[in-house]
Amino acid sequence: MRFLITGAAGFLGSALANKLFADGHKVHAFDNLSTGDPKALHPDIPLTRGDLSDRTKLWKVLQETDCVYHLAARVLVPESILYPSDYAKVNVLGTVSLMEAMRDVGVKRVVLISSGAIYGDQQIQPLSENAIPSPRSPYAVSKLAAEYYVRTIGTLWGMETVCLRVFNAYGPGQQMPPTHAPVITSFMRQATQQGTIVINGTGEQTRDYVYLDDVVSAMTVASTADVNNLIINIGSGMETSIRELLRLILEVTGGHPQVVENPRNEGGPSRMCADLTLAKTKLNYQPQTPLSVGLRLTLEKDPRFSQKLNGHS
Repeated sequence: MRFLITGAAGFLGSALANKLFADGHKVHAFDNLSTGDPKALHPDIPLTRGDLSDRTKLWKVLQETDCVYHLAARVLVPESILYPSDYAKVNVLGTVSLMEAMRDVGVKRVVLISSGAIYGDQQIQPLSENAIPSPRSPYAVSKLAAEYYVRTIGTLWGMETVCLRVFNAYGPGQQMPPTHAPVITSFMRQATQQGTIVINGTGEQTRDYVYLDDVVSAMTVASTADVNNLIINIGSGMETSIRELLRLILEVTGGHPQVVENPRNEGGPSRMCADLTLAKTKLNYQPQTPLSVGLRLTLEKDPRFSQKLNGHS
């Protein structure tokens, strides 16, 4: 098959592109490189640098494409609170622009990579796709709006669509911005450098951490599965508290960072755990990587961490 992947130089996008390429598919990468790393892609995967607002460039890269994976997005929750219009422009209008370009060229299938963040704080866990979304940030609102646009436009224009709500993905190569880094990369960096780890809120809030390879396995199946117009959770199906995550990271790294409590700073939703019933039924999805194993793999495969171990294993 021929795939176009937007956001292909990012953490999930590059792993997906490399896997599809290794499996013998034709893959074209599309990324504006604002945060992505082109070196993460296999050198034989063609990369076009561009924005989703550039219709002419989209027309060109969409030629003869069987399926689009749409991952291009702004993804930092705290940043979205400061710059909500930027998040609406990229995550919402960019998605609509892509759908219009697909219609113009005649591409009939798209896989949107959405986020578990759209659920917000929910009393009933694990979270099923039928839960009423309660987004708590402009980022989450923008991903939810993108889902509605993709599904509605897809139905009106005769496109096959599926939205994958990915929970807290992690693994080697995950971006590590100077501020607001994802919790696992942040904790891992501080643990391997004997730095400072901050526990926000009670530390008892839980998240569903899902390893990179498991997410990629779900994404690859979604391009051909019978899942039209569905929304499907992708996670580990397990919830882990921040304190338990810290314990596991200290165990894996052997690090001795300073741990600081910040109870005044809200830690986000109290619980997050994905119900995987639909993913198992429709995608034959079965996560293979327990958190303790995934953390060790991240430590061993990511040179940013493994080089700083100083003899720890």
